[in-house]
Amino acid sequence: MEQMSWKMLIVTKAFLLYLTCAFKVTVARQQEGVCATCHVNATCDDKRDGSGGKVCNCMYGFLGNGRTRCQDKDECQIGGGKICGDHTVCHNTYGSFYCTCLSGYSPSNSLVIFIPNDGTQCNDIDECKVQGICGEGGWCINMQGDFNCRCRAGYKVQNGSQPFHPHRDKAVCTAIDCGQPPSVAHAAQLSEAGTRYGSVAQFGCVKGFFQTRGNNTAVCGEKGVWEGLSLVCEEINCGPPAVFPNTDIHWDNTTRLGSVVHYTCKNGFYQEGGSSNSTCSSAREWEHITITCKEINCGPPDVFPNTDIHWDNTTRLGSVVHYTCKNGFYQEVGSSNSTCSSAGEWEHITITCKARCGPPPSLPHTEVEWQNGSIAGSVALHSCQKGYRSWRGVNLSLCADTGRWQAATLFCREIKPAISKLLIFNEKCLRWKAERYDGQGEDYTVQIVGSRDYQRTFQYKRKRVFSTAADWPELCLNLLPGTNYTINITALSAGFSSIISANTSIQAPPVPEVVFRDVEVPLPSLRLRRSINTLDPISVYQVFVVPLEKPVAFDCRSVSESHYHRQRPTGLYVAAQIPVVDIGRELSFTLGDQRYYGEYYNAPLLPGRDYYIILRAVNQWGRVRKQSCVFWAKARGTPYIIQSATMVTGGLIGLVAFVIFLGWYCKNK
Repeated sequence: MEQMSWKMLIVTKAFLLYLTCAFKVTVARQQEGVCATCHVNATCDDKRDGSGGKVCNCMYGFLGNGRTRCQDKDECQIGGGKICGDHTVCHNTYGSFYCTCLSGYSPSNSLVIFIPNDGTQCNDIDECKVQGICGEGGWCINMQGDFNCRCRAGYKVQNGSQPFHPHRDKAVCTAIDCGQPPSVAHAAQLSEAGTRYGSVAQFGCVKGFFQTRGNNTAVCGEKGVWEGLSLVCEEINCGPPAVFPNTDIHWDNTTRLGSVVHYTCKNGFYQEGGSSNSTCSSAREWEHITITCKEINCGPPDVFPNTDIHWDNTTRLGSVVHYTCKNGFYQEVGSSNSTCSSAGEWEHITITCKARCGPPPSLPHTEVEWQNGSIAGSVALHSCQKGYRSWRGVNLSLCADTGRWQAATLFCREIKPAISKLLIFNEKCLRWKAERYDGQGEDYTVQIVGSRDYQRTFQYKRKRVFSTAADWPELCLNLLPGTNYTINITALSAGFSSIISANTSIQAPPVPEVVFRDVEVPLPSLRLRRSINTLDPISVYQVFVVPLEKPVAFDCRSVSESHYHRQRPTGLYVAAQIPVVDIGRELSFTLGDQRYYGEYYNAPLLPGRDYYIILRAVNQWGRVRKQSCVFWAKARGTPYIIQSATMVTGGLIGLVAFVIFLGWYCKNK
């Protein structure tokens, strides 16, 4: 009985175990059957009612019944502003979506795309920070997501109206120009004036006219015309001239500006004081004169050495005195008669009675520069002929009482330029042929003046003093490159100067200090350190982006510089051009920050692509250009959002793999 009970117990337990296992197998097969019907974009989940059953649910980003239909959910249909935030655009993707900023806005995370609720906001881009975005005379006004331009004072809008957008409209700001100032009858412009807005032109009446009324100033106004000028000029009239006692008046009966009246004393009178002419002046009056005429009396005549005088002892107008040389003397020069003139004086004579020495002596390479006669006491001044200079001796010859010349002892030596054949070599050194007359060294002064067409504030003035006894002196100067020089050399003892001009060429710019980097971040920041150079005003740094998809030949000497939007077939472009004078000792440059540097756009690097970043320093003056290049970095485009999407997709694959593993585990268990 006990054995029966034990067996029954065993059978019962075995049966119960069988039922339990059969139930589990049945349930497992039922669950396996449900999960096998799930859509490829669905997951098989436990029911929430606690029954232990399974149900198919569409994955996140899909809508449907989980078995026959799980289609993509368009999250963007409710609008980008609601799902992504203000100033955004929503982009639907298969099973997901992402957000970007509207044109005129930039994301606060500095990435091109982002997802909602990650803290990213779209902020307005201040386009007005781009220098010259509105062109010459333009004034930039920033707005939310956009900007407009207006014209500054002195400029007006052309081909449109204000405000205008330089990228969408054809309107530009042009300088207001009134043209040449107007003309006024009997008036002339007093000063040079421009023709732009605000220019001022002043006028004055021409000679012979005076201002009676009106404004003499014209101003170029905002309408492009000259305004305010109302000057009226009338002719000057002085009326009849004054009359003076004992005078005769001589004039052409005109009374306008510049007319002249001439007064003379009547016959037998002479002018004692005052002036004899009066002119019609700009004050519309005859100039004041004080002419006084008195009766003529010449007084006793002059007495000359070695002469006898013959006259009738009268001193009135017209009386005559006759002079003769005394016995033993002869008349060398001058006249022998003098008459009492209307000026109340005896006519001036220069009678000279002396012994004759004949022509002055002749000296080699000399000529008589001046002599006062050839009689006793006369002198002759000798000078060296052209092409010769005084070397030593006396240059004066004297006519002695014996009638012979005491000859000068002047010695003349041929003149040669103290400085000749002046030339410049090696752009900084001078050489010339030196001539010396004393056989010793010469003292020189060298004055150097430098200027630059491209740098009006540049001034270079130096002075050197040195001595040398060389026949071909040489002097090297510390001249700067890219500069126009005028050099004046003076030989001090000879008092001779020579001037020469020189234009030094520009040099290749120094390469700034950079450390080559291999970067792989969305916005790599590169640094450089430069040294100050005298050619900084004509120097720029250019940042070249060179894609490495295929071999690229980069020539540092190339003058072709492609913009990002006009790339050549090689894909190479200039991302930035920065004037060196705008940089301190160090520069930090962010590659791909979507800003304009000069006229070049710093575009973002394309994801997954490799680039070489080359820095070129350029000096350019006129048609001459020198440059030097250095590799700055190797970079790779790496946007974060695309990587995040890849990571999400990878998680989904892992989840699907886990579900398959669970199905296998249940089936084998």
